[in-house]
Amino acid sequence: MPGERLTGSGSDVGRFHGNALTIVEATNQEEAESKEQAGCLQCFQKIFCCSPRHSSLYDVTDTVVTDEVVKPDPLPEPPQPHTGDNKLEELMLSVYSVDLLSSKTGQNRMEHHTDRYHGNELIIRRGQTFQIELDLSRPFNSNTDKLHLDLKTGPLPMVSKNTHVIIQLVEELEDDRWEAKIVERNGNRIKLSVNSHAKAVIGQYKLTVTVESPKGESATTHDPRKDIVMLFNPWCEDDTVYMDDEEEKKEYVLNDTGRLYYGTEKQIGGRTWNYGQFLEGMLEACLYVLEKSEVPPPGRGDPVNVVRVISAMINSQDDNGVLAGNWSGNYVGGVSPTAWNGSVEILKKYQKEGGLPVKYGQCWVFSGVTTTVLRCLGIPCRSVTNFQSAHDTDVSLTTDMYFDENMEPFDELNTDSVWNFHVWNDCWMARPDLPPGNGGWQALDATPQETSQGTFRCGPASVTAIRTGQVYLKYDTPFIFAEVNSDKIYWQRNLDGIFTQIQCEKKAVGHCISTKAVGSDERDDITHLYKHTEGSEEERIAVETASRYGTKPDVYSTSRAEDVSLEVKLEGEGPRMGADAQLTIVMTNLSSQARKTTLHIQVAVMYYTGVLKGTVKKDKMPVALKPNEVKTMEWVLPYHSYQDQLVDQAALMLTLSGRVSETQQVLATQTSFRLRTPDLRIEAIGEAVVGKKMTAKITFTNPLPRILRGVVLRVEGLGLQEIKEVVVGDVGSHSTVSRTEHFIPTQAGHRKLVAALDCKQLTQVHGVADIVVQDQ
Repeated sequence: MPGERLTGSGSDVGRFHGNALTIVEATNQEEAESKEQAGCLQCFQKIFCCSPRHSSLYDVTDTVVTDEVVKPDPLPEPPQPHTGDNKLEELMLSVYSVDLLSSKTGQNRMEHHTDRYHGNELIIRRGQTFQIELDLSRPFNSNTDKLHLDLKTGPLPMVSKNTHVIIQLVEELEDDRWEAKIVERNGNRIKLSVNSHAKAVIGQYKLTVTVESPKGESATTHDPRKDIVMLFNPWCEDDTVYMDDEEEKKEYVLNDTGRLYYGTEKQIGGRTWNYGQFLEGMLEACLYVLEKSEVPPPGRGDPVNVVRVISAMINSQDDNGVLAGNWSGNYVGGVSPTAWNGSVEILKKYQKEGGLPVKYGQCWVFSGVTTTVLRCLGIPCRSVTNFQSAHDTDVSLTTDMYFDENMEPFDELNTDSVWNFHVWNDCWMARPDLPPGNGGWQALDATPQETSQGTFRCGPASVTAIRTGQVYLKYDTPFIFAEVNSDKIYWQRNLDGIFTQIQCEKKAVGHCISTKAVGSDERDDITHLYKHTEGSEEERIAVETASRYGTKPDVYSTSRAEDVSLEVKLEGEGPRMGADAQLTIVMTNLSSQARKTTLHIQVAVMYYTGVLKGTVKKDKMPVALKPNEVKTMEWVLPYHSYQDQLVDQAALMLTLSGRVSETQQVLATQTSFRLRTPDLRIEAIGEAVVGKKMTAKITFTNPLPRILRGVVLRVEGLGLQEIKEVVVGDVGSHSTVSRTEHFIPTQAGHRKLVAALDCKQLTQVHGVADIVVQDQ
């Protein structure tokens, strides 16, 4: 395809004290029944475990009965409180079978959005609960028996590295931690709801179940067919790949076909690409790529690390990755890059041949395969085409063309180039490793062009950082900035051998940046995400800001002075939710000369993770400064501009930029701020004494000029009140409501009664009352 060129080169299983292990499986019902008749419920001599057998990831049986002795009839739950002579205590507890409830049409796979993956293994997403069922040798006694799960991944599982997870039973599940709770009992069978951590390592886990009876005997069962696959979770708010728009998740995670664009900006061509991430063998193949990367398993919990590794592994340049690049036009011994229709054959071939690079790929093939792998692993991803795409080889942040004294091209110096088109990827994630506001879409490129930290890889680079010229932010932001927004500069050698800049094309690269639209096969132009409007002052500021960090920092005229400062101040505790947000902008002129500028003001809604949701207001403000003047200006964000845009933490990012006319000094600053929410007022009424009824009054005032729908209060206090939901209902605009709660303290000392408001239109509203409880 035209327009591209490449530059640069089980013995412990089931053990308990004093007994030998026997591993068998029940063979037929008649034999089992005869053994049951001869069995003694009080004298178990053996413990049995699942018979280990080799199996692929897709060879799974939901329920395996693995004991020579058929289970005894269900015994009733022992009376509470239990007594020492209860015969149930004298029976050893063991695990007969584990059912992962992993059917494609079952609750686990449906709730985790993994029902489209081939096979019936358990595929789950982190930060979300899943269910399993255990068949035991007798009913589980919560007072005397113990149970925990072990999940292990990687060659050397360690608790300290989060590759060995010990999951204990708890009374109530809490978010963002590994834990399990018994949610159903049916004779000898119990159902567990298991919660995973939102930052869990992804990949394949081996599951072990351990039970312990009063005398300390323990039984463990493990079946290699019962491995669990953990993926990233764009549906979980605590996962850094969280994406709030349902239609975008359908497109960028669940869609298994797409469109790739090629050609020129005036003749854009498109072709359908089959990603096929859910087909048979594809999950296995994508996990194989991750294994081949040799990235340590602890590093597989961070999507930034994973996508950086994948961008290296999709090309074979220095690590025997998936695809061998070829731009020669001679594709003997392989498949022409234009002949591929999708990623499936490529990834399956790579795994089948033991990691031998597949021949051949060019940029759109590298991008298509990258989209497949990241969507399969749970990271939102899309393929992106940039027309007139620059290739900067010397980190100058410019595309340089050199000529001799006679204006003949200087071929040995002209290593920079402009491709007709180039295809890379965007992936979606928060960037806690970068300043706030740089989360969201991140650019990465698996086509081997230049090395990054010694390896042919590129990204992830914040698209926001690219747009604003903040090329000092990792990873590889300068290279991608140059692809989309570098100026094309022409240089001529003088008679003295020195090169002089003779021309600058400011609109030569980065046109019609394209991706498939959400929910349709139309082309979506996303150029505005990568750069400001061509030729605008914001775009020129971004270009010149970026160039300062390149190898030719003086290619643009530098400011003659930097004597104007810019600052944003918040008065008091900051703006309040439901009211206009007023901010103070302070500009100081340290010069004895007058200064003029135009400030460009933009406010965007921001998630607590630093991901920008969208712009809520843009503004321009001309400013004239007298000599040595300090000017204070009030700027207002009206409530109606943000009322329907806020997310949970009610955070906003204010960006200011401008250029001083007289000196060309660039002004730029960013300030994040939160809209303050009201507190719940909690007033304790009456004497606080253990065992004596008392009262608390909870008062709330709606700060918004709109009705709050379906308001609920959650009240609790250790030693005071168990968790209780109080339905308030609708609360009118600026209305005040009160609720009185009665409770009986159970513990003396300093106690705290806390309450939180739950409402779709208003979050982060809570309150606390300190209560000193006296003994009776």
